[in-house]
Order: sequence, then C-alpha cells, then structure tokens
Amino acid sequence: MDPTQTAAVAGAAMQHDLSMWALFMRADIIVKMVMLALIGASFWCWAIIFDKILKVRQLTQRADQFEESFWSGGSLEELYDRIGSRPLDPMSSVFVAAMREWRRTAAKGLTDRDTTRASLPQRIDRVMNVTLGREMDLLERRLGFLASVGSTAPFVGLFGTVWGIMNSFQSIAATKNTSLAVVAPGIAEALFATALGLVAAIPAVIAYNKISTDLDRYGKRLENFAGEFGAILSRQLEEKI
Repeated sequence: MDPTQTAAVAGAAMQHDLSMWALFMRADIIVKMVMLALIGASFWCWAIIFDKILKVRQLTQRADQFEESFWSGGSLEELYDRIGSRPLDPMSSVFVAAMREWRRTAAKGLTDRDTTRASLPQRIDRVMNVTLGREMDLLERRLGFLASVGSTAPFVGLFGTVWGIMNSFQSIAATKNTSLAVVAPGIAEALFATALGLVAAIPAVIAYNKISTDLDRYGKRLENFAGEFGAILSRQLEEKI
C-alpha cells in the first residue's frame, strides 16, 4: 500500500472514530472552546461540591460538640475562656460575640443601671445576628457558581451544538454528499457539546439544592441557639436586679 492510500485509510478511520477524544479533536475551534469551558466549569463545580459537603459535615459535628459543652451545666465564663478569641465554627462565634458584649458591659460596671438592663439584651441579640449573618455569608460563598452553571451550562452546550451542526450543513453543501457516513461524525461532535453541558449542569443543580437545604437547616439551628442563649443572658441580667 502506497503512502497516499495509507493516509486515506487513516483519514477514513479518523472520520469514523466516535470516541470522545476524536470528537473533541475534530470539532471546530468555537466548539472546542465551548467544550473546554464546560469541562472546566464541571471540575470547579465538583471541587465546590466536595468542599461544601465536607464543610457542612464538619460544622455539624463541631456544633454537636459545642452544644454538648454548652448544655452540660458548666460555667459559661469558663467555656468562653476555653474557646478564646478564635472560635472554630459559627456557633462558637455567635457565643463568643455575645459573651464579649456581656463582659464589656460588666467590666464597666453598667449592668446595675436600668438603662443598661433595658438595652443590653437588644445589643447582644444584634451582635449575635450580625455574627450569624456574616458566618452564613461565608458558608454560602461560591454556591452562586453552582446555580449559574446549573442554569446556563445546557444553553452553552446547546450553542456549541448549533454551531457544530451549522458547520456540518456547510460541509454537506460543499461536498454535496448527504450519506449518513458523512453526516454522522459532524452531528456527533455537535451533540457532544450538549452532553458536556448536561454533565456540568445536572450535578450542579442537584448539589446546589442539597447544600442549600443543609445550610438552611444549619442556619436555623444557629438562630435557635442565638435565641436560647439570648434568653439565658436576659434571665441572668434580671436575677441581678
């Protein structure tokens, strides 16, 4: 077999190769850019998913440990001193913020004043709410990327598909050959972009819903703790009257 025939056979084999790598290599530069963008988005989504799932699991365990210490009947002052100025989870941060405000007021000897007894619980609640909101904002960071990928990736993949099919029709018009053997590779390349869009979007949507639900549940747990702790501090303040 001469070199020309060998090249022709290799080219025909390449045209009929429908593996993912062959589909990518034969694709137009625009379709390749779409595929690479979707692959990159998919990898980043999975990184966010694993990070958030592990983070929520870790925070839940630390919250269980903190509540066990908090409700054990020990001194809140000792618990505050043990946690220190570097709380390791949002629930500890809410506790530390409230105790810091309580200590600052007590250190100035203002807890015996009527105005302080009226305003201190409100200040403590405000401090806890601000801390809670800040911690939840940190936990929800990068979730928007999952939502964006879940809603836009199928359309980005569809753009690549449309572009690829347009190129296939142009090739058909140029060769004037409408046989399936000629059309199939180009259509497969185009549909591969749509498949990548779905591969990126489906896990992103499922993970976004799951992680958002877990974070909402955790946020309500923090709100309940803040409300209970605020009531405890208010009761201690009333006992000093």
